[in-house]
Amino acid sequence: MSKKTDLYIIHGWTYTVEPWKKTLEILKENNINVHMLKVPGLTEESKKVFTITDYMRWANQNIPDGAIALGHSNGGRILLNLCAKKPQKLKFLILLDSAGIYEPSMKKKVVGGLAKIGRPLKKIPFLNKVFHKITGTTDYSKAPDNMKKTLTNMLESDKDLNLKDVTTRTFILWGKNDKITPPRQATKMYEELPNAELKFYANWNHAPYISNPNELARAITTLISRIK
Repeated sequence: MSKKTDLYIIHGWTYTVEPWKKTLEILKENNINVHMLKVPGLTEESKKVFTITDYMRWANQNIPDGAIALGHSNGGRILLNLCAKKPQKLKFLILLDSAGIYEPSMKKKVVGGLAKIGRPLKKIPFLNKVFHKITGTTDYSKAPDNMKKTLTNMLESDKDLNLKDVTTRTFILWGKNDKITPPRQATKMYEELPNAELKFYANWNHAPYISNPNELARAITTLISRIK
């Protein structure tokens, strides 16, 4: 039997990794030893307000040198920042619909305006849920106060991330139907990362571990077989 390959995963902005279950099961069946890291403040309880530096330090402590690591969404942001500071840290970096591209967005201004207008409505639980669904602020609304501040820190950190410093061999997997981190951000990452490959998947959204777990597991397994 061939030796198992270790894969370290940092999930995105979520308070449970249960939706990853099917993908992880398939990866394990393909001889991949998955380490799903519990992110402080998200899947590991913490009342601390985190900065990107805090998360980089945490990732550096929990992922061994020379490892293969995958970051989804905010997890990708953390790994990109880590590799920018320590280019030799990882053997291979996989970015799945990653955050990390800073875009001054009109949407933030619109959401801010809607928040003022909708403040009286948000006192009603049902309308509050609808409001956040319409404005796209669901993650923010679910977060405790310390994590709201942390999320702001994460978004602001993208201003200072220089992708050209990430010389780690990188493979970018991205859904063409991603509305959270849209495909144009994948293209920008690919253009700025010195040592990257990019592949789009037509049917994937921002969370292919939910919508396309079999295809995602197959894509990851194929990548790992190339670099073992």
